[in-house]
Amino acid sequence: MTDSRPNVAIVIPVFNEEPVLPELFARLEALFRANPDCSWRAVFVNDGSRDRSVEMTRAQSLRDPRFELVELSRNFGFQGALAAGLAHARDADAAVTMDADLQDPPEVIPDLVSAWRSGAEVVRAVRRSRQETGLRRAGFDLFHAVFGRLTDFPIEANTGTFGLLGRPALEAFAQLPERNRFFPGLRAWIGFETADVAYDRQERAAGRPKQTFRRLVRYAVDGFFSFSYLPLRFLTYSGILVSGLGFALGLFFIVKRLLGIETATTGFTTLVSLVTFLGGIQLIGIGVLGEYLGRVYDEVKQRPIYLVKPPRR
Repeated sequence: MTDSRPNVAIVIPVFNEEPVLPELFARLEALFRANPDCSWRAVFVNDGSRDRSVEMTRAQSLRDPRFELVELSRNFGFQGALAAGLAHARDADAAVTMDADLQDPPEVIPDLVSAWRSGAEVVRAVRRSRQETGLRRAGFDLFHAVFGRLTDFPIEANTGTFGLLGRPALEAFAQLPERNRFFPGLRAWIGFETADVAYDRQERAAGRPKQTFRRLVRYAVDGFFSFSYLPLRFLTYSGILVSGLGFALGLFFIVKRLLGIETATTGFTTLVSLVTFLGGIQLIGIGVLGEYLGRVYDEVKQRPIYLVKPPRR
């Protein structure tokens, strides 16, 4: 007899998550038991873990076939692991994307599925609150306050990886081969009917965060340069402004010369300040162009986003 229940895959990238995996397995099993109206499976993508994450996930998959392990050949980063998981789940009717640290509670997943069943092909989990404090919290707040206003595609504030993609959205993602990936931006770019589900982001269940502040800054820069031409436009506007000021200043001195109005010789400090200011603008411009050129170089090389290890025999 054919199973008419929708097939929902939960895609979870994993990197050194040994402390949190037992609780994650237990809560996913409870989710599956409490919601028998869907055919569930959890796709764990090992992103080059150096602890026992692989062994624990493989053992779980042997105990429960609803748990699957996709093992990458090395650490390709969170975005590469997420892309591998979505590719593995392309045969599902819908795919839920989430972190492994349980800050995104699995208990919210039925609400995402309910919004999808109501007609949305993209469901975003929007954070009402979050538990981070200190520099990380300030960085997150600043990023979400500024990023959506500077990008060329509107991206909902306080959203991240947690959410759901229906089959059409999954097929659309399969057509996006870019290397410098920013998942919330790509999710906004593909369009489709979208719904939001609010939730409270929890504290990390165990262990330490794997996304360091440096990685988060790099992730934000990738998102900014991938979805905004504003830096290039800013350089153009700055060039026009500086050129206009230079032209106006030159015209001012020409008119004074023609009128026979002599002034004292300008000082060395003024000259040095002007040269330093213009040199700084040029170096910033070269840096911005380098960011875009580096991304073009990555795309031209056409290297795969990830490589999957063959399954053990």
